[in-house]
Amino acid sequence: MLPALKDEKLYYSIGEIADMFGVSKSLIRYWESEFSILKPHKNSKGDRRFTKENIDQLQLIFDLVKNRGFTIEGAKNEIRQNKDLLKQKQAVLQKLIHLKNEMLRFKESLRPAESLPHTS
Repeated sequence: MLPALKDEKLYYSIGEIADMFGVSKSLIRYWESEFSILKPHKNSKGDRRFTKENIDQLQLIFDLVKNRGFTIEGAKNEIRQNKDLLKQKQAVLQKLIHLKNEMLRFKESLRPAESLPHTS
């Protein structure tokens, strides 16, 4: 499962994306060539710059192909046929992940401080 983005940068490099998903840069480039929904920005040198929307698209592709075992063609068909429903499910999943992380941080903040030495 993809961790929540911490610093909310505007753009992420292909290396950062590959690390987030635990896949190779070449697989990201391959998915870009296969899935028409995935079109990252490119700078003047041609370097890919992925936005939060691109990351959401990649999460959808990753879930279908890696987690659910779809073939590339099967994933393309699933996205075409159920695009709105898949986006809604993905949005709910991301909100739940965010909520879980918030709850874990809250739980951590409730832990009692280590006993401080008494000074008299």
